[in-house]
Amino acid sequence: DAPEDEAGLRASMRYVEQLIAQEISRGIEPSNIVLAGFSQGGNVALNCALRYPKRLAGALILSSYLGLAEQLAAQASAANRALPIFMAHGTQDDIVPPALAEASRATLVNLGYAVEWHSHPMAHTVCAAEVADIGQWLGAVLAD
Repeated sequence: DAPEDEAGLRASMRYVEQLIAQEISRGIEPSNIVLAGFSQGGNVALNCALRYPKRLAGALILSSYLGLAEQLAAQASAANRALPIFMAHGTQDDIVPPALAEASRATLVNLGYAVEWHSHPMAHTVCAAEVADIGQWLGAVLAD
């Protein structure tokens, strides 16, 4: 129920965009870049990926949610409308409530995004089954 720190989130998104620019300058195509984050980092990664002007490989979001959700429809990048999105969340997460993550997934789906959703019986952490799910998803989105 806390108010969002929009200025802080947008500053973090600008920093991630600088990191993407560095990778592009090293010869990495944006379509080979996956933005990933855990908890608040997932919020940053997801918002950045959905608004980034060039096609990315995907967004991998763990134990997180979609901030600035009410602004997404107007600000979404056309280049990433078909962005592969992986979301995973613990059913016992006491930091980011599972209901918040599920509402974020519903918002994305309602806006037309395809979200691969995984939940595991864990708290605000990562488990071996989730790591296996991540490996499969990354293999698929980064396959040449």
